[in-house]
Amino acid sequence: MLVLGTREGLEARLVPERGYELLTIARLPFPRRVSASAVRFPAGFRRAVDETRAMIRDRGVDAVVGFGGYASAPAYVAAWREKVPLVVHEANAKPGIANKLGALFTSFVGVAFSGTKLRHSTFVGMPLRREVEQLDRRATRAAALEFFGLDAARPVLLVTGGSTGARHINATVSEAVALVLGAGWQVLHIAGARSEIVDPKLDGYRLIKYCDRMELAIAAADLAISRAGSATVSEFSAVGVPAVYIPYPVGNGEQRFNAEDAVEAGGALLVNDAEFTPEWVRESLVPLLADGALIAEMGALALTVGVLDGADRMVDLIDSARAAHQPPAISPSER
Repeated sequence: MLVLGTREGLEARLVPERGYELLTIARLPFPRRVSASAVRFPAGFRRAVDETRAMIRDRGVDAVVGFGGYASAPAYVAAWREKVPLVVHEANAKPGIANKLGALFTSFVGVAFSGTKLRHSTFVGMPLRREVEQLDRRATRAAALEFFGLDAARPVLLVTGGSTGARHINATVSEAVALVLGAGWQVLHIAGARSEIVDPKLDGYRLIKYCDRMELAIAAADLAISRAGSATVSEFSAVGVPAVYIPYPVGNGEQRFNAEDAVEAGGALLVNDAEFTPEWVRESLVPLLADGALIAEMGALALTVGVLDGADRMVDLIDSARAAHQPPAISPSER
């Protein structure tokens, strides 16, 4: 398998770490206003398409699978021109520009959320990391609590804003953590690599900047507070972690839509970023923490919209796309 990306993206580090070969093209954002970069965009896009077509021919690529992002749009056009099978996966409930383009060139389009409106879409769920797909939370919980130095006798509130953190979530939790601890809970707070939060060294409060064992954090969690990124929502729902989602307030609003299925099912709450304050923690979160039966019910309801086999479903879609491009077999009587 080959991975196409850019030199500047996270893939430049993550793909080689996973043992895959990374091929790169120039990072080429879609222009959203008239500017010098917009004038240069058509030539740059044609160049990226030509480079990708050459890679497809030279490396004998027999299918292109795209997940959106800077490298996907040129790859979609290149696959169409080279007449190789093309499959698109849209991770967000609100599709991005690249995948809207890709859906024009193929009828094999997988989406992570049931309400996603995208041409030719088929609901497949999110392909999950194997560590999460195979996670048995109950069997792993004791080891997870030990890994993070948490008390097995107290429930755990997991707080995370993603790998870089979420400043407003961090600030509110830092200010209101005593309320959570006073409710008899512990807090596992993954603050993000850029966070400047200072650890108050309170009993039951575990602060870390980055977690490379998120499956263990998920196994330890009885309830989560998080942004509503597509991967986070999909992972929590797939394994039944009830959550309070606080969508990122900047961008095209896709995070609010990502959480919609889980919220409508009763497996999660949605709180606007500006409303997530210490007062909200006192008036809304603390009463929720006191209701263990409701939290357990939310976890069960989250499971009803979760998908554990998204990777298998996506592979089936890829196989279907490849089969559709195969010439029909000739029977012996036709030879």
